Amino acid sequence: MSEENKQDVMKDENITETENNETTETNVDESTETTTESTDESVVSEAPVEDENDPVAELEAKLEQSEEKYLRLYAEFENYKKRTRQELDTERTYRAQSVLRDILPAIDNIERALAQQGESDEFKSLHKGVEMIYESLLHSLKENGLEVIEALDAPFDPNLHQAVMQDSDSSKDSGIVLEELQKGYKLKERVLRPSMVKVNE
Repeated sequence: MSEENKQDVMKDENITETENNETTETNVDESTETTTESTDESVVSEAPVEDENDPVAELEAKLEQSEEKYLRLYAEFENYKKRTRQELDTERTYRAQSVLRDILPAIDNIERALAQQGESDEFKSLHKGVEMIYESLLHSLKENGLEVIEALDAPFDPNLHQAVMQDSDSSKDSGIVLEELQKGYKLKERVLRPSMVKVNE
């Protein structure tokens, strides 16, 4: 075989090998694309489909609503119990208010009777008996919350005292109560009757 023929044969072999390589690469690319497409399809097919009418989700939503309603009702009931308890405590504390207010004039009369003076044995005996009744009555009333408002030599307080007279005493500061004309009383922190007083100018 001549040299020219040899060279032609080698060229034909190179061309054939190149075509074979291109065919192989094309087949590899096609198989890769097929694999990728099949993988994508499997991913799509495996993705969960959300059901809008899922009964479990509906039940969970209803349960959450029921719990919220229960918590609201429970809070309202607790507030109602606290409010009722406070009202009962207030009523219990001040239940004797009207009775005590009605008794105050009787106490005033007993104090006026005790202010009387006498020298006879009969008067002293009667005076002692009235004094014992007065002390027993005051003790019982104090047990029920009655308190005497302090007024004499105290600074005038419009919440506790009622000024009906004024006087001038240079030995005491202005606004000091000089004389108590009628005792004042309060029940716990509530004033039943303010003290009637004479105030220093």
